[in-house]
Amino acid sequence: MRKAVIFDMDGVICHTNPFHSQAFKIFFEKRNLFPTEEEFMLHMYGKNNGYILSHFLGRKIEGQELLDLEFEKESLFREIYQHHVDPIPGFLEFFHGLRKAGLKTGVATSAPFANMELIAGRLDLFPHLESALASEHVSKHKPDPEVYLKSAFNLQVDPENCIVFEDSFSGATAGLNAGMKVIGVLSSHRKDELPECHYYIQDYRSLSLDQVLSLFP
Repeated sequence: MRKAVIFDMDGVICHTNPFHSQAFKIFFEKRNLFPTEEEFMLHMYGKNNGYILSHFLGRKIEGQELLDLEFEKESLFREIYQHHVDPIPGFLEFFHGLRKAGLKTGVATSAPFANMELIAGRLDLFPHLESALASEHVSKHKPDPEVYLKSAFNLQVDPENCIVFEDSFSGATAGLNAGMKVIGVLSSHRKDELPECHYYIQDYRSLSLDQVLSLFP
């Protein structure tokens, strides 16, 4: 039976949220907006750019304007983050352990593919992934399950034989909506801020391969 593990990226592979905050602060300051950290917690972490920009700019941002503003903000993020790419403790050892055990692996992020190229490229993940999907590859964003169902299709694994690692409410909900098991990574949110997951971790050092395998049907 084929089995797979699919990782979200921000907050799951790397703890990028503080750097997204920095990028958004610069982006919004140019527009005389000064969101608080509390507002970011509610309306930025785990949300897609269409939602974030519409919320903070106070009007519906879509179409070409969304593409242009998203490019500006994500370019700022990459400029800042390129000097700080650092996986969550234990991630690389855990990831390569999955590969050795014969599991397929994918990444499914709401971020643009250019961000994945920076992070997965720097960590040399691409040669070890059977699926790599970003915001450009879907029409519906998390909590819609599209990105996870497309990942399962790429991996040629039934959704019930996939385990998802997620750190946000919308992401974990997307995994559950796809009919997959979900492990919550508590990098940005507390347990009570996520839907009910099958397992929770602070980082990958406390997680064994056997614990993951036990979640498969």
